[in-house]
Amino acid sequence: MELFKTLKQKKYLIWVVTLVAVVILLKVTLLAPKRVKVVRVEKRDLTAEVYGNGTVEAKVVVGVSSKITGRIVELYADQGDRVKRGQLLAKLDNDDFLQQEQQSLAGLNRSAASLNVVQANLQKAKASLVLAEKNANRFKNLAEKNLVSKLEAEQYDTACRVAREEVARSQAEVKAMHMEQRASRANLGFARSKASDTLIYAPQDGIIITRDLEQGATVTPGVSIFTMADPRVVWVKANVDESQLKGVAIGKKAMITLRSSAAEPVPGRVARLGHQSDRVTEELEVDVAFTDTLKDFRLGEQADVYIVTGTKKDAPSLPSAAIVTKEKKRGVWVIVEGRLAFRPVTVGIEDRRNSSEILAGLDGTDQVALIHPSNMAKFKDGMRVRQSP
Repeated sequence: MELFKTLKQKKYLIWVVTLVAVVILLKVTLLAPKRVKVVRVEKRDLTAEVYGNGTVEAKVVVGVSSKITGRIVELYADQGDRVKRGQLLAKLDNDDFLQQEQQSLAGLNRSAASLNVVQANLQKAKASLVLAEKNANRFKNLAEKNLVSKLEAEQYDTACRVAREEVARSQAEVKAMHMEQRASRANLGFARSKASDTLIYAPQDGIIITRDLEQGATVTPGVSIFTMADPRVVWVKANVDESQLKGVAIGKKAMITLRSSAAEPVPGRVARLGHQSDRVTEELEVDVAFTDTLKDFRLGEQADVYIVTGTKKDAPSLPSAAIVTKEKKRGVWVIVEGRLAFRPVTVGIEDRRNSSEILAGLDGTDQVALIHPSNMAKFKDGMRVRQSP
């Protein structure tokens, strides 16, 4: 009987000890105040930046095409090549145009020879006119003295008039041959122009973005053989939310991060602002140019831009993660005698390096709680917390 009582007492003690242990465990774990990091307002150098996302584009993109229809026989440039203004890029079949040029040249030479002939005839006609005028005058005087017959004098006068008409006719032939020669020169110039059109030159300095046709293809006017861009004006066409446009202006500095080199941001500046927002996305196009000419770029590459809209030295600030929104108000959780209290604050510059300016609502003595955002979402006024060591 005594053994049974002893066992019963031991069992009771075990239950008591277990219950005490569970209570202690709950107090130090589940029921223990949350451990939080305490931060205070500190002075930092802050930079206000506006974010935009877009693609790399060139301001000047030119399609290099032909003025005439022809078959490509040679290509002297390829995608990625940098070319100079006037550099030969392609050649079309020019046999027909060279034949036309030779034909026009022969016509010009023929008209030049014909001009020499009619000019010689004109000189001959002028000489004959001089002789005819002398004879007509002499026989006229002799007829007046009755030394020759009037009929003979009239014959010489008629010969003089015929000589004048011959001079006029020769002069007209010379004028006609001059006109024919000008036409021959125009034909030759046209033929040479057509022959020169078979050679395709770079219209400006730039880089070949695409080669759109290959050797043997037939090109028609307006169809691009190459597409080239001017590398001196390459920018990011970024889309910026309308609500973030305050402070964005032409000339503002920016940092550009290309998708291909995310760890190496490059400097830029705002070069152009759009004047019409997208009515669906409520974003405005902002063109951010690279400060230095890129040696290597790909049109259409994704890029992020951060436009600097303002800077402040020694601005009172907190880590951005400490700022929360409660009932549409922005504020922080301050610790007062070990308990939480929500304190509305006025936020200024929000630096993307996880610091935010505090314009009002706190001073340097307030203890602000900071913990993982998922736990901060569960904070309530009056909740007990303890500071992490």
